[in-house]
Amino acid sequence: MKLYTKPGACSTAVHIDLAWTGQPFEVEVMDAESMKAPAFRALNPAGSVPVLVDGDFVLTQNAAIVGYIADTFPQAGLGGDGSARQRAEATRWLAFVNSDLHPAFKPLFGPAAFIEDPAQFDSVKAAARRRVRGLFESADRQLTGRQWMAGFRSFADPYLYVTLRWAGRCGIDLSDLQALAAFQARMEADPGVRHVLKAEGLA
Repeated sequence: MKLYTKPGACSTAVHIDLAWTGQPFEVEVMDAESMKAPAFRALNPAGSVPVLVDGDFVLTQNAAIVGYIADTFPQAGLGGDGSARQRAEATRWLAFVNSDLHPAFKPLFGPAAFIEDPAQFDSVKAAARRRVRGLFESADRQLTGRQWMAGFRSFADPYLYVTLRWAGRCGIDLSDLQALAAFQARMEADPGVRHVLKAEGLA
């Protein structure tokens, strides 16, 4: 099994999931140029990460990949204890991050995709920061009294952690959200997370 990842992108969450399985895997850290290369475009014509290759099976899209990892290595518990309820709970919070929180950052990363007038970029970014902040407040409420989003460590947690790193880069102050701060500290103390950050040059 081999993962193609880009430092700090949502693929870093997949990298953490793989590390949490405790099983061997390969990883190739990409950059903007290598993602344009014909060999990589043959794997994913969109030229984006993550890409997971398992034998002759090539899989793209973060949510699909982490589900595949959870099913391939059920002993890691990334999708819960095998019950339908725990799998649904883990998937609920994965969907929150993948479908709500991640897209809310897009105007911060590239406002030109949302409005043509550069004079309006700051307004677009300000609105996005408010939206992102509100979503993190929801995550903080969910984490209050819990260590993990689903109530157990799952594939939702690395993805949430990556978005917290984005928030820091984008100047979104979350310091008053104590449950989120405790969650981020737990993640950064985790040996698997620390290994991934070092491997991607993010430590």
